[in-house]
Amino acid sequence: MCLGGFLLAEEVTPTLTLRYEPVDATRGRTVPVKVYLRPGKNPQPVVIFSHGLGGSRENSPYLGEHWAAKGYVAVFVQHPGSDESVWKETEGAGRFAALKAAASLKSFADRVGDIPFVLDRLEEWNAAEGHDLKGCLDLEHIGLCGHSFGAVTTQAMMGQRFRLDRSFADPRLDAFFLMSPSASRTIPSAEAFGHIAAPVLCMTGTKDGSPIRPDETPETRLETYASLPAEDKYQLVFEGGGHFAFSDTGFFDEQRQPHHHAAIQLLSTRFWDAYLKGDEAAKAWLRSEQPRAGAKLLEKDRWEWK
Repeated sequence: MCLGGFLLAEEVTPTLTLRYEPVDATRGRTVPVKVYLRPGKNPQPVVIFSHGLGGSRENSPYLGEHWAAKGYVAVFVQHPGSDESVWKETEGAGRFAALKAAASLKSFADRVGDIPFVLDRLEEWNAAEGHDLKGCLDLEHIGLCGHSFGAVTTQAMMGQRFRLDRSFADPRLDAFFLMSPSASRTIPSAEAFGHIAAPVLCMTGTKDGSPIRPDETPETRLETYASLPAEDKYQLVFEGGGHFAFSDTGFFDEQRQPHHHAAIQLLSTRFWDAYLKGDEAAKAWLRSEQPRAGAKLLEKDRWEWK
């Protein structure tokens, strides 16, 4: 039984948080993770979260706690080199320059190495006698989500193509949720995303620009969904939603309206239900106008699927 037999009645089972500091010896790199879960009798599907530039594993607990309460093990990964240390270790006006420098090819390479490393650790921990997570994880059903630089990371892991036909896809991942996705920068987006068969949920806003890249605009963020092939693809566009509508760091909260977080929680969970739990009713719900009422979307918010 998951967590050494720790199981209460379903209605009172708490969400637990566990923190680990696994070390990737081949890269000389520690990759901190925070795990949200509710103990139970059976293994639960896994959702991995990749934070944005300057973030940490402590970001977006509104998602980790919600997903765990709905029957998922949520694993929040911290990416050293593009995490909160970038701005916390820099003072004053130098913080913006430090963040911009951290949005580098090296940070990208580190991130696309971090996700397979964490997947490997989850496999080990799920099988290890005496480990907290022994038997807790359904590793046949894994989703990956990210915001901003985390969405860039998620796009790479779902199979985005790059120059010279390079790909970082990991076949262990089954469904993908992108908040503030980015258009392809090295080849046309149609070539980068046109082959992705996996289920994908995109979310952005009509004011979702980039704090560090003036060429990344609300219009370019729409390219990812537009370039994906039909079947199991979804997009939510918040009217007036800014880049930080998806976060809960306390910065730029004016970019978020009261219904945003609840809508993100509901729609993402139904997406995971459809594609990690095989819930056909959830899939039918997504492919309808029902999310508009269920998520209390505003008239100009856009919900679409293909």
